[in-house]
Amino acid sequence: QVCVRPDGNQRTFANTDEGIAQLVKYLTPLSPKLIVLESTGGIEMNAVNILADNNLPVVVINARQVRNFAKAIGSLAKTDRIDARVIAHFAEAVKPEVRPLRKEKAQMLHALNVRRRQLVQMITSERNRLSTAPKWTRKTIQDHIDWLHRELHKIDKEISNHIKNSPIWKEKADILQSFKGVGAVTSSLLLTSLPELGTLSNRKLAALVGVAPLNRDSGFYRGKRFVWGGRKNVRCALYMAALAAVRFNPVIKVFYERLIDSGKPPKVALTACMRKILIILNSMMKNMTYWQTSTPQNNS
Repeated sequence: QVCVRPDGNQRTFANTDEGIAQLVKYLTPLSPKLIVLESTGGIEMNAVNILADNNLPVVVINARQVRNFAKAIGSLAKTDRIDARVIAHFAEAVKPEVRPLRKEKAQMLHALNVRRRQLVQMITSERNRLSTAPKWTRKTIQDHIDWLHRELHKIDKEISNHIKNSPIWKEKADILQSFKGVGAVTSSLLLTSLPELGTLSNRKLAALVGVAPLNRDSGFYRGKRFVWGGRKNVRCALYMAALAAVRFNPVIKVFYERLIDSGKPPKVALTACMRKILIILNSMMKNMTYWQTSTPQNNS
């Protein structure tokens, strides 16, 4: 369902190559300044790629942003026509920034990382079931866990081979992994899920990922700072990197211990470490330099 602002005209196109070709034919004469699609778990990517290939300014936005915007303007009902109207209104009001799309190889690596995350989640679920399963079903659950581990190994090997076979990807992965706390899994996820790494300011990148501290103040009240939103999969990767770094990276270890000694709760200190790691990695990727304890870490 497509809605054009400001007149509000709507048309429906099938999410097929033929339907998307008709969409391109419909939109091109309109010379749109911005085309916004809602993220639908990857279903939208074929349309996004074709629109971008035809030099149309397309951007994909988080579905939660759209829903929050709909609530803010009092549009609580949900149908395809209403959703299209809300997305068009959101695009006109917010004007989300158009960013370069992932190239085909990056999309492939991103898909492999997504599949890897799914396998890990399934292994965790099956392990939880195994701990409470009756003896008659334990073998089939264990067999499934073993199979999932084999699939996970295949995915890891495929991701590793794709990165090694690309000089650019390999150099970037090597730079990221030179930081103690970042391994092969984290580096490949950052490369595919955070292509902005090394191109944005530290503040913008921290906000994009969801590790920038947000205020909760009103009048004389000063609430605790908190983090929210952003890219959950990247935050999870940074969390695992922080857990390793506070043990094995001398810079992060000292930083973490200083926060703990000042009275910060461990969770708050770990979140601060995540942000510091992101800032360091951003600087490393911006300058294409390997980790050094003197790597610039300003907050601009």
